[in-house]
Amino acid sequence: QVQLVESGGGLVQPGGSLRLSCAASGSIVSIYAMNWYRQAPGKQRKLVAAINSGGSTTYADSVKGRFIISRDNAKNTVTLQLNSLKPEDTAVYYCYAPIRTMSGLTNYWGQGTQVTVSS
Repeated sequence: QVQLVESGGGLVQPGGSLRLSCAASGSIVSIYAMNWYRQAPGKQRKLVAAINSGGSTTYADSVKGRFIISRDNAKNTVTLQLNSLKPEDTAVYYCYAPIRTMSGLTNYWGQGTQVTVSS
């Protein structure tokens, strides 16, 4: 059984920073790209940032220059550093990764962590 568990959300003032973490656990053979998505109330879930196993990164235009994604392949973790936060960054943030186990390849989502940017 594989799980993705996020942590690090919370309430922060505009201009502040937060650090989100996601840890994958279970009988993992390999993890492909590790991703962060977010979903604001009444809106579709959207990709925020992604990082492949080689360390190449992709960011949504709305977060470029403010957010930084990183991963530790040895620990099966991915981190999203959120800087210069704006009220429009308020959303539930989800970790997502395609993970290969002995049973095959499956897409996994974390449970989500709330980020609220407000004064």
